[in-house]
Amino acid sequence: MIPVVASIGGSDPSGGAGIQADLKTFGALGAYGCAVLTSLTAQSTQGVTGVHPVPAEFVEDQVRTLVADITLHATKIGMLGTATVAATVGALCRQGVLPQVVLDPVMVSTAGSRLLDRDAVDQVRGMLAHVALVTPNLAEAAVLLGLDPAEQAQDLATMKEHARRLQDLGARRVLLKGGHLDGDTSSDIWGDATGVRVLAGRRVRTRHTHGTGCSLSSAIVALRPRLPDWASAVVGAKEWLTGALAHADELRVGHGPGPVHHFWRQGAAGTGSTESSHVSWA
Repeated sequence: MIPVVASIGGSDPSGGAGIQADLKTFGALGAYGCAVLTSLTAQSTQGVTGVHPVPAEFVEDQVRTLVADITLHATKIGMLGTATVAATVGALCRQGVLPQVVLDPVMVSTAGSRLLDRDAVDQVRGMLAHVALVTPNLAEAAVLLGLDPAEQAQDLATMKEHARRLQDLGARRVLLKGGHLDGDTSSDIWGDATGVRVLAGRRVRTRHTHGTGCSLSSAIVALRPRLPDWASAVVGAKEWLTGALAHADELRVGHGPGPVHHFWRQGAAGTGSTESSHVSWA
């Protein structure tokens, strides 16, 4: 089966994040990708210089036109931008229009540019109970919990606490990404009905991390239709992303932090790669 999946999010002209990264990820992992645009950005590897939101009614028109014709197996929601768009997409989730939703609550870019209006946070928080999985980074989790981003988790114990608190807000499953913590391993926190646990992988030392969060969440969406459960899809996505980061230095895109290498398994010459990146439950 070739999964048919969709990404709802913003555009990145540099191709490293947003819709463009999602479509690359879908293709790299053998899924057919569809896309609904919520905003246009003027963006490069050096930052975001402008954001042009798509009207909420047209975002809804894109979604309803798409699902009236095409059966989706899973959906990724990324950058929503405005409160009206977030409210519209949230309503589509509540109505069951979108299947198997992974919510990546994009709020601020790695370069520090705000990608979600402050008045939209409550709308995104209200979506937690109506999606299958939410994948915040440390700062995004803090904001969803009503904390200042400076109060984000600094250790695994606090990450576990924040994951549990997100579940208390209604999230069925949480993948709290810990890539910004120091250490030799890259440890995330997985939380579901059975509790919370650590998912550990090797840390890749590279400055080229543009679009890492977008690519991880879209990898989960691409893999989930062919795997037995969400935890398996998360492990597979983290293994793939570790390889994409390990090969990121092979790309020479832009003058700032560049993108990950989405097609590292195919290889630059199309010969393919059998390299694997070990990820395990700790």
